[in-house]
Amino acid sequence: MHTEAIDPPGIIWQRVSPKYVTVRVVQWAVGNLLTVLVLALPLFLVLMDVWAWPPLWLAVTVPSVALVLAIWRLVLIPRQVRAIGYAERDDDLLIRTGIFFQRTMAVPYGRMQYVDIGVGPVERGLGLCTLKLHTASPGTNAHIPGLPAAEGARLREQLAARGEARLAGL
Repeated sequence: MHTEAIDPPGIIWQRVSPKYVTVRVVQWAVGNLLTVLVLALPLFLVLMDVWAWPPLWLAVTVPSVALVLAIWRLVLIPRQVRAIGYAERDDDLLIRTGIFFQRTMAVPYGRMQYVDIGVGPVERGLGLCTLKLHTASPGTNAHIPGLPAAEGARLREQLAARGEARLAGL
């Protein structure tokens, strides 16, 4: 069920690259591997008779719960990536994210101070980038991850030109 506040009528959303799922899975794997290793350390110490506390059931339960939650997040990653979208309108750029907690942000072109493109090692290998919009408000966290590099460059130039045109008109 969509509401007009989140999904304005007549908007055609541009989606990010499906390759961005790979970036998110790599981030997931690194983060969860470290988490499960840290949470499994008490289990290892209990099994080696180095440490008497925590009890064995607790030492097994905590990493198991962490593993189940990690797998749940892994299952959600493709859907989260499909939920990311953007739309260029006459006066602003709309950015949409989220599955459970949906968010649509409108960034007026006249408020953009500069547009930045960032690329991590996994993104670079897949030909992707993240477009970051810096506005007059320091609280704005507008970014579009998972863009193909050519689309990111095009969007950066387009948004910068529209921002300059709006600022010149003030």
